[in-house]
Amino acid sequence: MTPDEDSLWRNRFIFLNLVRIGGTVLVLFALALWQSDLIVEGGTPIGFPLALIGLAISFLGPRWLARKWVRGSR
Repeated sequence: MTPDEDSLWRNRFIFLNLVRIGGTVLVLFALALWQSDLIVEGGTPIGFPLALIGLAISFLGPRWLARKWVRGSR
């Protein structure tokens, strides 16, 4: 591997982890929105669908990116 390839894969690894972390942060924010009085008094039901979207991003986002990168290198 050349140094350029090493930095490319390192950056992809970092980006995959940032997608996971971002999805997790979205889930935590959505749960706080849904179940607490932090943002809206009494909570709001919009937090539940946001939590599901965050879970999908956290679990499926890295797989989608990896698949996209493998197909793009061929």
